Amino acid sequence: MSRQRVAITGIGLITPLGCDREEVWKALLAGKSGVRPIKSFDTTAFDTKIGAECVDFEPSRWIDEREAKRLDRFSQFGIAAGTLAIQDSELNLDKVDRAKAGCIVGSGIGGLRELEEQHRRLFEKGPGRVSAFFIPKLMTNAVPGQLAIRFGLRGPNWAVASACSSANHAMGSALRAIQYGEADIVLTGGCEAALTPSGLAGFMALKALSTRNDAPEKASRPFDKDRDGFVLGEGAGMLVFERMDHAVKRGAKIYAEVLGFGASDDAYHITAPEPEGQGASACMQLAMKDGNVRPEEVTYINAHGTSTQLNDAIETKGIKLAFGAHAAKLPISSTKSMVGHLLGAAGGVELAAAAMCVQRDMAHPTINQESKDPECDLDYVPNVARKVEQRYALSNSFGFGGHNSAMLIGKYKA
Repeated sequence: MSRQRVAITGIGLITPLGCDREEVWKALLAGKSGVRPIKSFDTTAFDTKIGAECVDFEPSRWIDEREAKRLDRFSQFGIAAGTLAIQDSELNLDKVDRAKAGCIVGSGIGGLRELEEQHRRLFEKGPGRVSAFFIPKLMTNAVPGQLAIRFGLRGPNWAVASACSSANHAMGSALRAIQYGEADIVLTGGCEAALTPSGLAGFMALKALSTRNDAPEKASRPFDKDRDGFVLGEGAGMLVFERMDHAVKRGAKIYAEVLGFGASDDAYHITAPEPEGQGASACMQLAMKDGNVRPEEVTYINAHGTSTQLNDAIETKGIKLAFGAHAAKLPISSTKSMVGHLLGAAGGVELAAAAMCVQRDMAHPTINQESKDPECDLDYVPNVARKVEQRYALSNSFGFGGHNSAMLIGKYKA
């Protein structure tokens, strides 16, 4: 059975840099930081007082006020980004086979804000005061379910939870569903809203977060020698994956072609990456093999690049293992340097960024590159965007549990 080609025809973004695709793109090219002091709760007792909040997000732009109250913030993000992606694709859903239109979405944590609120109610006011919407708001699969209802998507529909690989795993599933004829269209990506007191405290307890509170815009510094941890962010990145001939027939704009997906596991430690980068390398090699692309043909990598000591050094090792001598020639960007770490949503936002880079022959910068780390000695596109003749690009996501994933995309060719 021959595999169907898959196009990206719509992008929807809710990020700390804004909620408009072109606004976000311009901010990425300009190297703008979305990291700032946290305003949504009191951080007096916290060592980390900074985050990448979606301060411009107003759910009423996309969601009825009454409905919004029945949704956790992560669901609001996902529905808003999904709506933007559908709008951007210019799909007329009345003219598609809705039984072959699906929705597969990743989230690493789900409704954490709602969990905190209902836990408080339970212990302060008793079980009778717990909301009837608690479980529907909490559950990770709320977003694909809600989007299916909103847009009448009756095809493949589920949620993926694999920590920071969640969105990539969701999009890999969406790719397969279209390649093998289970769907013509899949709305896919990731959403997350774990920038809450318990979320911040949990990652702080792991010593994973930056404490550069006096200079928030400088705190996320992937691959820089002076990095001291990641910055917790929030948001959503949703994309429309569409069967290529379906997209071409209706005259859709095509950002990029989705060519391959690779997944592996370190089988090493629940939070720390395998020290030699073998798992990271494996998923990149699998994605290239899946897409029938040779390492030397790849022109760009959107890295996982979290700004933690271990991750950045080990991802660098993984890239060298996967690409050999070609690794030194590859422009590599970390979107997290500007939007922070969006956990389960990261892969969706980052594939969208990579797709726009491929479409427009650019590589956005990795900001805060000030001190060279001898363990991170590749080309991370330091501080300034660069014109790149794009052909094929990888987008990496690695998560707690040892989950490694890579998406391979390429410039669209008729």
